[in-house]
Amino acid sequence: MKVIRAIAWAILGCCMFACNENVVYSAYEDIPDGMWYLDNKPTFKVSIDDTTQRYHVYYLIRNSLQYPYYNLYISKKITGPDGQPISSMLDELFMSNQTTGKPFGKGLGDLFDHKIPVLQNYTFDRKGEYTFTLTQSMRQNPLPFVMSVGISVEKAVQTP
Repeated sequence: MKVIRAIAWAILGCCMFACNENVVYSAYEDIPDGMWYLDNKPTFKVSIDDTTQRYHVYYLIRNSLQYPYYNLYISKKITGPDGQPISSMLDELFMSNQTTGKPFGKGLGDLFDHKIPVLQNYTFDRKGEYTFTLTQSMRQNPLPFVMSVGISVEKAVQTP
């Protein structure tokens, strides 16, 4: 059953992102056994070729319906092509309605995918490879029922 679920999510992910030519980078990293430990720091390397282009950066979070909180704190560190840190931020993401418990995101069975804006109309200063490192910053270690985390970097569409 776990294999079938993984295949279904992979197909759904491909369909969601394959049709959009504005996607520069999109990737998930699976969290082993859905238990996100503090020392598990998924890292994503994004190549930027156009410094005049504006980009939208999104968190991609996949969680089980059993996720015990309405929010998720993530620390994000961005490192530039020269290996120097550009920024380090703590972001609060809302996973479900605080009052009703109804999950946000798109669901398939008991799994929910969230695409949450992090940076809007962002410009990268230099061409090269940027590294995004994500860490869960909740008080619970490990944090249960987080299945995958990732990022998506997309070209901001200019409207006429």
